Amino acid sequence: MGSRAASILALPMAALLTGCSITDTISDTVTSTVGSAYNSTLGGGASSAAAPDTGLAVGDEPFAVKTGTAILAEGGSAADAVTAMFFAMTATYPVAAGLGGGGICLVADPSKGLREYDFLARAAKAGGAYAVPGSVKGFYDLQATFGALPWQRDVAPGEAFAASGFPISHNFATRLGNTLSVVRQDHALAAEFLDSAGRPKAEGTVVTNPDLSETLATIRLSGADGFYKGVVADQVIRAAAAQGGAISPQDFADYRTGIDNPRILTQGGYSAAIPNASTGAGAFANALLADARGPEPESAVVAAVRQTLAQFGISALPADLGGTGFAAVDRNGQAVVCGVTMNGAFGAARTAGESGVLLANAPASPAGIAGAFLTPVIARDGSGKVAMAGAGAGGPNGTAAIAYALLRLAGGQRLDRPGDLRSTGAAPAVAVNVISCGSVCVALPDPGGHGLGAGEAVN
Repeated sequence: MGSRAASILALPMAALLTGCSITDTISDTVTSTVGSAYNSTLGGGASSAAAPDTGLAVGDEPFAVKTGTAILAEGGSAADAVTAMFFAMTATYPVAAGLGGGGICLVADPSKGLREYDFLARAAKAGGAYAVPGSVKGFYDLQATFGALPWQRDVAPGEAFAASGFPISHNFATRLGNTLSVVRQDHALAAEFLDSAGRPKAEGTVVTNPDLSETLATIRLSGADGFYKGVVADQVIRAAAAQGGAISPQDFADYRTGIDNPRILTQGGYSAAIPNASTGAGAFANALLADARGPEPESAVVAAVRQTLAQFGISALPADLGGTGFAAVDRNGQAVVCGVTMNGAFGAARTAGESGVLLANAPASPAGIAGAFLTPVIARDGSGKVAMAGAGAGGPNGTAAIAYALLRLAGGQRLDRPGDLRSTGAAPAVAVNVISCGSVCVALPDPGGHGLGAGEAVN
């Protein structure tokens, strides 16, 4: 595994316990949740089915998913759709997706093949409490190679949500209520999401973030340079320094997206692309997915999770690692799957000046292990067509759930309705979202959450 991921996973467990809510006996939790059938009383998001030549998107936050399908309907590629979904979520789902964070995406393109984009938030050279952001650079590089629409079109919806307002979704309202103490730490967060009595604003309440909208406008007009250079970069660097951070202009100037080939595993008759451990992301996913083999998906995943947790010495984690996963498949057969994280719910819960940018926790923080649990997976059949594109995010339960989906597909079992997945049991903080393609393609949000799977509108 990459040295940075190794250092994260080698953190003493005492450090993981400091000041955080704890998920105790993780392996027992995975056993009970991955091994349990879909429970309709959990709620579950809406799924969607479409012909193979129709675009689909899936994710935890419904407004972002609808944004992605609108992009697909305009002729955008899957890369355009996930880019638009990410920037929408910086406004509508900042608990898990933000300009200050990072992530990893996998791409399967019929003509350009498989690629991995690693843009996790990284440690500043001088250390400090806050990470060097990677998401803007990562999605900019991804979209530049695989996008079909102008960059500006993909960023604009997020800018509009921040400027004009959006109603708080059920998924976000649930997560907001569970992270109240975090939101109260930052004046800007509290002003946006808490009422005058200091309580979380109710589901459906319309909120805005004008500062974020201005920053997104700059990114829309100037691309990644609009974030890593000039006024926005200066605000982020100054704010981090004023709050004990050590991000420097050189850290911003030196940031590069890692672009590489993903690791390929053979599962049944399928070739599965998963994160390459050498990039420093997905070390846990690599170990678990490599070990999760056998005719019974549930027992195989449970055994692999136990083995992998023991291997990395993980016995407790913060309750909310601030992650989310989403995917899109377009009408031309391109598939893109992404997992992003803020290294904690709302990151470090510190807004950088008047930029609207939430700072992410440094990788060495207790929640900095979050990147190890981002698990995008793309499985293709013998002809090279995408059979499954999905992601687990937010913790080992998410990784276990996407591993279960892959093993089920490889075993020839159905994967075309929510009940064919296994809930993470911890949604919405931990989730699995999948697009599965056979005679038809279906978008399946986590059955224990309130996300959305949707198809593009076709005239």
